[in-house]
Amino acid sequence: MKHQHWLVKQEPESYAWEDFVRDKKTAWEGVRNYAARNHLKAMSVGDRVLFYASGGPKEVVGTAEVTKAAFPDATADEPGWVAVELKAGRKLARPVTLAEIKTTPALAQVPLIRQGRLSVMPVTAAEYDLIVKLGG
Repeated sequence: MKHQHWLVKQEPESYAWEDFVRDKKTAWEGVRNYAARNHLKAMSVGDRVLFYASGGPKEVVGTAEVTKAAFPDATADEPGWVAVELKAGRKLARPVTLAEIKTTPALAQVPLIRQGRLSVMPVTAAEYDLIVKLGG
């Protein structure tokens, strides 16, 4: 089975990369955007994920993996909202900033640039690999 690739955004003040590493796994919950919800529903176990810190410098700081596909979001007040479980992967040797992503021609189509407010988005395998490579 071919795995998909994703980017998830999080405000470091509410859940930082260091929190994720400490916890090892987390339910990726609290998403209340319909497009982002559809992306969560499309995730499968084993899919690869980039962890993007959306506060401060705005940068991809690490990788993760989907360990449990979509399930009901316990934080939701109404039915239909979902969460996935993510397992922390590795921290990038150096963060890959939004500015760097914007100035890298091969990343010109990354949804992060075109749909900046979306908290969960697909990336291609090539985009994922390039961002990880840029991060060392």
